[in-house]
Formats: sequence, C-alpha cells, structure tokens
Amino acid sequence: MKRTIRWAAVAAAAALALTACGTGSGGDEDADAGGNGANEDGGEGSADPDTIILGLVPSQEIDTLVEDADGLGALISDELGMPVETYVSESYAALVTAMGTGQAHIGMFGPIALVQAADQSGAEIVLQSMRYGSPTYHTQWFTNDPDTYCLDDVVEVTNDDGSVYTFCNGTDSAETGPAGEDGLALIEQDTPISMVDQSSASGYYYPATQLQRVADLDPLALNTQFAGGHPNSVLNVARGDYPVGVSFDDARDNVVEEDPQIGEKVTVFAYSDEIPNDGVAVAGDLSDELTQQISDAMVAVMETEEGAQAFDDVYSIEGLVPADLEALDAARQVEENFAGL
Repeated sequence: MKRTIRWAAVAAAAALALTACGTGSGGDEDADAGGNGANEDGGEGSADPDTIILGLVPSQEIDTLVEDADGLGALISDELGMPVETYVSESYAALVTAMGTGQAHIGMFGPIALVQAADQSGAEIVLQSMRYGSPTYHTQWFTNDPDTYCLDDVVEVTNDDGSVYTFCNGTDSAETGPAGEDGLALIEQDTPISMVDQSSASGYYYPATQLQRVADLDPLALNTQFAGGHPNSVLNVARGDYPVGVSFDDARDNVVEEDPQIGEKVTVFAYSDEIPNDGVAVAGDLSDELTQQISDAMVAVMETEEGAQAFDDVYSIEGLVPADLEALDAARQVEENFAGL
C-alpha cells in the first residue's frame, strides 16, 4: 500500500493563509533574549540566555501547532533543565531572521531554510529528521485535471482509514522521486501553479528547479501563487483555483478530516528528486556547551514515548540523527540558483 507522510517541511513555508504573527511569549522583541554578549563563534565568553526560545513555522492550523509546540517545548525544558518557550513565526524567512536576532535559539526548518539559517544568521545545524527510516523526502505534484496531466489510468488506493487517494504516472508505486516527469513536461510557462512558500524546499525550490530541467521553463518566471502552507496548497487545487500544485508527500492527509474526498479531488501525478529532510539549527551565539545540551536533550526527548508523540504531532518526525551536512550542501546549491529572490 502506498505510504503517506503528514509533515510539512517543512516541511514547510510565506504569506500565510495559516498566518501566525509571532505567537507565544518567546516572540517578543526582548533584546536580552539572545544573549547579546556572545562572541561570533558561540564558544568561549558567550552569554547564554536564561530562557531558550524554540521557533517553528506553521505546517498545520496555527492553533493546533501552537498547542503542539508548547507541549514539545515543555518536554525539552524538562530534559534540558531550563525554561523553553515557543515562537511560531509567520514564515521560514522570518524564522531565519529570528535566529540571528535573539527571537529564537532553536529553529526547526525545512532543508533550504536550514542552510539559509546557517549562511545568513550564523546558526549551527545540529540534527536532521527521519521519517519511514529515511533522511529524505520529495515534492508531490497534484492536479484537478487528470485528463491533461495523467498519461495513464488513474489508480485509486484505499488507506487504512478508508480514505481513497488517487495517483497516476506510476506515483502509486514509486517510493522515491523523481517520478511522472512526462506529465510535468506538459506544464507551460504560464500554467497557474499553487506552491507553498518562497523559502520552502519541497514547496518551491525543488519543484521549480525540476520544471527547469524537465520542461525547460524559467523557474524565476513561473505563474505561481504561494499558499502559505502545504495543506493550503492542496486545498487551492481541490477548489479549482489552480490546475496543478505542489506539497510534501502526502499533504492530503492533513486535510482529509476537513474534506474526506480530498484524495479523489486532487490526483498525484509526479514526484520531485529526493530532498534532504528538515532539521534543527541552534543559534550561533550560544556556547558550545549549551548547543550540545540542546541537541542531546532533543534526541533524549525523541527517545521517550511521550516525546516521540510530541515530535510526531508537530511535524510528523519519527527520529532525529546528526545532520548530514554534505547532503544539505546539495540543498544549498539548489538555493543558490534562486539568489536574490
């Protein structure tokens, strides 16, 4: 049976329909929150904060994410032995900025924003997520017009909960990307596309790069609208606002309760190349000791039953491993193609 992934990167993601403007007590402009006496390398002489701020970006309804984030923050606080507050940013770009200004000390990012946090805000990448035993994932392309973008019969797959999801172009059986690229070649430069966030790996950078390779389209001149979240992108296409859209695989899980027919309204017809999973970065002005303590605490929480549930609730994370900086460098190269946006 086709596996499904509920995260967002993410994955994910922006001018949000799921807008959160600095929700949580960690989101204020307190100049002391970031330990401003720190030196540049975060080592000797750093003035560590008394309270750690955990920053996230919405991949689900904002009220639900705030509640889930608070629960995760409390568990990390208990393990770390110091207060942890949560800060839900309005976009990946805003969270990248927050990592360099003391508004966030821990950031949970998609891969593109993860390298941006390191390169632009001096953050240290420490951990990467695991899902289904894999450190990678892919974009799914979906459509409300299978007559155009499906080059074979639409396949219906019934999930364990009884929901029917539709696929074509071999995506029902493909476990990794790329897949269905002949269907992508039918997209034209002016085809309206629902994407996720201008800083999202699976919701913009990788699918736009894929269209450049497969259909010879200018990735900087696509007719895109950023939905502000992976579930929103699915809903855009389900409503008929756009003929095609992108999200992580399978973001339809996140809206099936709201719309039980979502799997039939939108058909997955292609996958992108594999993308390094999202991960965790720590502010670069923290001491080396505190940076290691935070990393150890998050891994320790993940290894408990309650902690595993909390990470799953927030971003469907099933494990945490040391960051693969070499794999993330490939994401950095993709991001560099969009410099200046």
